[in-house]
Amino acid sequence: MEDNHYTELEKGLERVISPDMIGDLIDEATMPYKELMAYYKCAMMEVETKFNVLNENFSLGHDSNPIAYVKTRLKSPRSILEKMVRCGIPPTTEGIERGMHDVAGVRVVCHYLSDIYSLADALLRQDDVTLLECKDYIKNPKANGYRSLHLIISTPIFLHDKKRMMKVEVQLRTLAMDTWASQEHQIRYKKRIDVSDRSISEALLVCADMCAKVDEIMDGVHKNCM
Repeated sequence: MEDNHYTELEKGLERVISPDMIGDLIDEATMPYKELMAYYKCAMMEVETKFNVLNENFSLGHDSNPIAYVKTRLKSPRSILEKMVRCGIPPTTEGIERGMHDVAGVRVVCHYLSDIYSLADALLRQDDVTLLECKDYIKNPKANGYRSLHLIISTPIFLHDKKRMMKVEVQLRTLAMDTWASQEHQIRYKKRIDVSDRSISEALLVCADMCAKVDEIMDGVHKNCM
């Protein structure tokens, strides 16, 4: 009897709420999140353009481009949710904006160590860029050997009817730093290798130190050739 009851109930609901109506309800519920992610995408494009312009400008005076390549990434919904739960951030779009600084990410990979700081200084001198936080993991590497310069900035995006300030995490690193970080990530997350194993963690640290030494030597060679 219960099965028949629920079958009739489901049929009744299907008559009242069509699949199209369900889709509209879902779209309505998720629209604030979709809009916020679109704003973050716009902010990433703004920052990426700034670095492309700086790269072109630097090449005019030095006959070389400091940037090897630029990558952008928007944090996935799952990663956002996991961080919200882990950090106790309210599950709202307002909570995301206030409590998370790394939803939008721009990674700038440079040829030489000195290029990192030159580009960072040039970016932060722009009057529409505000530095919110700086973590220099080059001068103060993480315990596992990770090196990179992290900047949390706020920059405006210009929409058709308003201006909106958005946060973007900028990571600046050399080719060697990026190679090490990519391979370390592969080992840790893709290969499912336990990096708490002392021999593995020590090997990764040695590789990180070797990459840092290569960056130091190459930077010196580069400066002598200028």
